[in-house]
Amino acid sequence: MRTIQNEKCEGVGSSEEDQDNSAGETELPEIDPRAEDRELKNHLLRKYSGYLSSLKQELSKKKKKGKLPKDARQKLLSWWELHYKWPYPSETEKVALAESTGLDQKQINNWFINQRKRHWKPSEDMQFMVMDGLHPQNATLYMDGHYMADGHYRLGP
Repeated sequence: MRTIQNEKCEGVGSSEEDQDNSAGETELPEIDPRAEDRELKNHLLRKYSGYLSSLKQELSKKKKKGKLPKDARQKLLSWWELHYKWPYPSETEKVALAESTGLDQKQINNWFINQRKRHWKPSEDMQFMVMDGLHPQNATLYMDGHYMADGHYRLGP
């Protein structure tokens, strides 16, 4: 049992209980803070359970990792194969790829970053250009033995 000291203020009357308690202390039943916490937790869970379950579902969707849809991967791979020598899509091409695949631009960007890291080896000519600070979109290119003044290149001779 917990006890608290009665504090008497001037001008305030006292009850019979106060007069009977010669020590000036009143006994209160012991309150278990863990029981209060459990009760509050159960109350909140009942009140917000629908909201919490929908929130859990939404968060689990965002954490979901895995492969992109097959048709989206096929479209990205088709673009990759056509542009293998310089697989850096322009912003316009990224928007078009996003629209045609149903992916967001961040997914498109990440796919190309990963694809280049895993599967692209620049040609020797391209490596020298990069080391020299040249960029194919703003320089006269030399690729496959052909100068390409417009910044584009041909896949064949």
